[in-house]
Amino acid sequence: MEGTLSFCSCSPSQAQLPLQPTSFPPQFPKKFQFLRLQKSKPLNSAKALGTGNNGHFKDFPATPNKVFTEEAIGAEYGEGFETFRPNGLLKVDVDFLNDRLQEGFLRRIRYAMKPDEAYGLIFSWDNVVADSQALKLDVWNQVASEEGLEFPEDDGVQRLLLYAAADHVLHKVLPKENNEADRDRLKKRLSQLYYDNLLKISEPIEGLKEWLDAVSTAHIPCAVVSSLGRRNVVEALERMGLMKYFQAIVTEEDGMESIAHRFLSAAVKLDRKPSKCVVFEDDPRGITAAHNCTMMAVALIGAHPAYDLGQADLAVGSFSELSVINLRRLFAHKGSNFMDLEKQIVEKTPRRRKLTIDTIF
Repeated sequence: MEGTLSFCSCSPSQAQLPLQPTSFPPQFPKKFQFLRLQKSKPLNSAKALGTGNNGHFKDFPATPNKVFTEEAIGAEYGEGFETFRPNGLLKVDVDFLNDRLQEGFLRRIRYAMKPDEAYGLIFSWDNVVADSQALKLDVWNQVASEEGLEFPEDDGVQRLLLYAAADHVLHKVLPKENNEADRDRLKKRLSQLYYDNLLKISEPIEGLKEWLDAVSTAHIPCAVVSSLGRRNVVEALERMGLMKYFQAIVTEEDGMESIAHRFLSAAVKLDRKPSKCVVFEDDPRGITAAHNCTMMAVALIGAHPAYDLGQADLAVGSFSELSVINLRRLFAHKGSNFMDLEKQIVEKTPRRRKLTIDTIF
């Protein structure tokens, strides 16, 4: 130990690392010279975790997520989600967010000069940002060809494949002798194929990019919500060239339990109260969830016919039919305190005097 310091491994079974002394200036005391570790090969974190290029774990089977399940609408009575704070559990509901996300004095002045910036736009992923309808049909057809199954080509079955839960579809399609283990295996296969085919998506819904350009020019913040994993959504948005338009992303990692909860989470990330947000949806269930959150809903006709989207505040065939003026018209009938509870002053009416007649006899 006179010239150099040596280090030993903590475990005798582990091999000691080769050490080499580091050169120092002559005036530096020799006894303080340290040893430099030899450079080792960098670790590949993806391979160390057992993941492939598409984010799947090779050592663990892929588990089905919410893609092929029917999610709850949520917020039927204005209830929200729970979040943790240093002082304890905080329950966030629709009324709470509308109250706490009120604009401050300076922001109200800004919104008075630029009213479009007061809005927040929330885009659903399925059939609004990406064409997941064709993606789901391709996945079901691929599973059917692998398992030797045949799906009838009538409209009822096609709608079942697109909007029903995987359990419901497999229960109707699979033979009765197939057990639950076979259904679980097929659900995992569905999820794996969906994520594999998701890598092929490179084009957004027609007209979406031009619409996002228009709202970006008006400085309106946008968010996208999805039940997919964050990594898959971000990579798909980058392939489509849309990542720069979204200021917030709500994905599976946010832990939201319903469609409405994802919308509320997006409103919080955009720093806009729910009553000032507009949701772009293609599903009647998503439109109901938006209204439960006191949000406006714009329906995109395509996956569902127009008569199924009658509850939406506005229904369009494509994004090319929209303009920023449409957003203003959605809120044209609302004042700053529209539908807020107010105290009404009730004027007390004076007591009626009783007339008496004095009779002199």
